[in-house]
Amino acid sequence: MPPKNEVLSGLRKDMEEIFRAGLSAVDPGAAIQRHCRMEGNCFIVGSREYDLSGFDKLFVVGAGKAAGSMSKTLEGMLGSRINGGNVIAKDGYGIPLDRIELSEAAHPVPDARGMKGAESIIARVKDAGENDVVICVISGGGSALLPLPGPGLTLDDKQRTIETLLACGADIHETNTIRKHISAIKGGRLAEAIHPATVITLILSDVVGDDLDVIASGPTVPDASRYGDCLAICQKYGIENQLPERVMAHLSSGLEGQYPETPKKENPVFRRTQNLIVGNNHQAVFAAKQKAEALDYQTVILSTLIEGETRHVARVHGAIAKEIIRSGNPARPPACILSGGETTVTISGNGLGGRNQEFALAAAMDIEGEKWVALLSGGTDGTDGPTDAAGAICDTHTLKRAAALGMRPGEYLSNNDAYHFFDNLGDLLITGPTRTNVMDLRIMLVV
Repeated sequence: MPPKNEVLSGLRKDMEEIFRAGLSAVDPGAAIQRHCRMEGNCFIVGSREYDLSGFDKLFVVGAGKAAGSMSKTLEGMLGSRINGGNVIAKDGYGIPLDRIELSEAAHPVPDARGMKGAESIIARVKDAGENDVVICVISGGGSALLPLPGPGLTLDDKQRTIETLLACGADIHETNTIRKHISAIKGGRLAEAIHPATVITLILSDVVGDDLDVIASGPTVPDASRYGDCLAICQKYGIENQLPERVMAHLSSGLEGQYPETPKKENPVFRRTQNLIVGNNHQAVFAAKQKAEALDYQTVILSTLIEGETRHVARVHGAIAKEIIRSGNPARPPACILSGGETTVTISGNGLGGRNQEFALAAAMDIEGEKWVALLSGGTDGTDGPTDAAGAICDTHTLKRAAALGMRPGEYLSNNDAYHFFDNLGDLLITGPTRTNVMDLRIMLVV
């Protein structure tokens, strides 16, 4: 057996290869090309066919971390058939486009650039007629990048609301339920603005379960949630007094019928819409599995639907590593355990980090002293929380190295400061903008 540091170095190299394989599987351009193609004048989207010669104009709009890449692919497919468009990407995620205007904006807390971009999208589609078609490209991050406040609300109201929801531990379904009801573009309202034109929405999912009305807050999808659900979420987390007064008043007034509900599935604006998921976490995780098996690991996928508090999920992974070492279940070493989904962090400190970095720190504390175990937790979008890291890497030697630097991991975890912990160790996972987003990929190797 090679020295321990060589074994762990090899595991880290393998994990990064496996992670890159997962990313490649959800490249936005490749995802669109798997589901869409041109045959003459016919644009084939999934199982539907659109004769573009029968339409007057074609526009492309949308938002998300993959909006630029998705739009570039459509430009390659459709060329001069595109009469214009507007898409919004996260800062650093934009790419040059020829026929579509791309702007960048802040994420996860929205800014004025995002609001201006959302207004430009509404302006682009509001005059679309019955003989026009609008292609929407939607991916993770779209909720923050489309901040168009509802009646009587301001951008500041939306910013404070999102900051509160991010800090309280609300999951993406709960967060986007409220987002939809304080927005003039989310929760199907973009479809309202586009009506009566035909709508084709191509979606890269960053939501557990691929719920269409939750991804980017479902701008072209019927919304199943209601104002009453929003108020129940506020009560669940005890944030009624933390949200802006105008937001609480808006939600209460909506419940009383003073504001219209988000459009539901029976609304006629959805009669000429197609919503198609072209990529998701499942694809990334299964591609990672194929790569791990090619590297001779006995590979098990736990789930692509994992949610919950990050630290608790990390402990479960640590327990599985110990079980593999002791009993060979659910796989004998060399083993690879994969999981996807999106966990949440309840913020109690004032440090810097994200759910993947916090996951790796909590896991490092749980696998200390075990045999040879290494773990990578990364966001497929290349960004974990408000940091430049996609996540972090840890192994059974991590805490020993930290102790040599005088670092106390428990203090960093309590302060939600996993970024500085792993930065000091040189163990941050830095990918730069991936221009895709299908939630997280966690890789654990045991030999």
